[in-house]
Amino acid sequence: MLAQFVLFDGFDPLDVIAPYEVLAAAGTVTAHTVQVELVTAEGPRTVPSGLGLLTLEATARLDPERSDLVVVPGAAGRLPDDGEPSGDSIPVILGRTLDTELPGLLAQALGRDGVTVATVCGGSMVLAMAGLLEDRAATTHHLGMDLLGATGAVPVAARVVDDGDLVTAAGVTSGLDLGLYLLDREFGPEAALAVERLFAYERRGTVWRRAANAGVGA
Repeated sequence: MLAQFVLFDGFDPLDVIAPYEVLAAAGTVTAHTVQVELVTAEGPRTVPSGLGLLTLEATARLDPERSDLVVVPGAAGRLPDDGEPSGDSIPVILGRTLDTELPGLLAQALGRDGVTVATVCGGSMVLAMAGLLEDRAATTHHLGMDLLGATGAVPVAARVVDDGDLVTAAGVTSGLDLGLYLLDREFGPEAALAVERLFAYERRGTVWRRAANAGVGA
């Protein structure tokens, strides 16, 4: 299983690192192999987070033809601007991704059988603002639920929302719950429990799942 974690300028580090570590740990405590990559829409580069000097190194380009799982984080803080923090808000940082190749690549991922697209916190807003969540059940940070609904998505007030090939998680720390849920969904509860024990963490919240052959309201 190849999991690609999307980075963009101003990303929230915890949105990335929490599910990254959970999925990477599966290979050390279970018989399942999960390959994890940090990627961007442009390819390998150093990517500044929204938290000052903290950066991560992307080693590849997002490739929906290779990926089994694509994880999109939200944003945090402000973008660097010539060494000084700018006044960008989180919605502005997320909106800047629309001027990159990321929306097209995410559309390809959602359109390809066998690929799951997952988001943490404001990551769902990246897809929503790109018009990719029309009539799809999703969640985000509680402060962004109204905005999520305004894009045509169907907001669900749950910590993790499973809408088939789209799995979204709420606030920042829900990235841990997302990673563990994905392990459970893909490999079974034994894998998730093994990583829970390793991390001394138990999943929180009830996962909302779309019923088979049913609408969002069912």
